[in-house]
Amino acid sequence: MVDLSLRLGVVAAGPQPILPLAASHLTYATASGTWVGPVDLTIGQTGATVVLGPNGAGKSILLRLLHGLLEPTTGSVSWNGRPLDRDTRRRQAMVFQDPVVLRRSVAANLRYALRIHGFRGAALRDQVDEWLCRAGLTQLARRPATVLSGGEKQRLAVARALCGRPEVLFLDEPGANLDGASIIAIEDLLRAARDGGTKLILVTHDLNQARRIADDVVFMVAGKAKERAPASQFFDAPATDEARAFIDGRIVL
Repeated sequence: MVDLSLRLGVVAAGPQPILPLAASHLTYATASGTWVGPVDLTIGQTGATVVLGPNGAGKSILLRLLHGLLEPTTGSVSWNGRPLDRDTRRRQAMVFQDPVVLRRSVAANLRYALRIHGFRGAALRDQVDEWLCRAGLTQLARRPATVLSGGEKQRLAVARALCGRPEVLFLDEPGANLDGASIIAIEDLLRAARDGGTKLILVTHDLNQARRIADDVVFMVAGKAKERAPASQFFDAPATDEARAFIDGRIVL
């Protein structure tokens, strides 16, 4: 288990907050059709925003548009009223469904990320040890990251993203196809990060995970944000027929 007694630390601060994050008439289209949009959405500074919806709803594409990995076809994304710039990129991070690890040891993956954020010497060693403990990977510190199980890789990817204290962390299906122990460890990491001030923007297909983590929900169907509500309201009294069907486990077209 992750030792939750360890303190997360202070989220890196810049001259101005980078949130709220706003999408204005955002669309993404290819020759095959329009995959997202138009979407108008504002995401605030605190808590965990979970993006839910059926397969093909455009959730992962929306996440990449917000993060800056994809250029919108029309519309814009702004960070506290400003376009994405180098400083904003430095203060946010993303974890993918298929975790990306470096071809080096588990500890060296964390060491590499922490060096980028300015840690050196004893402080660097202490931080590596702390994040290994947080992710439940202490016993695997010297193992090559490429031979870890899927759950272990994802725990490492989440810890490596969080060790730089991002103000915003995007996550695309971080618990997909993982064992229960890894899901618990990842959710412990995410709750500690949220409580420490990191804004989470999370795509998941798992309604139970959404119930455990979400402070508010964005519900997508066919590329559009059909509903936005606090989590308790969304799950207890969804406003749209599509959301009600999704929560009930019925097929949403």
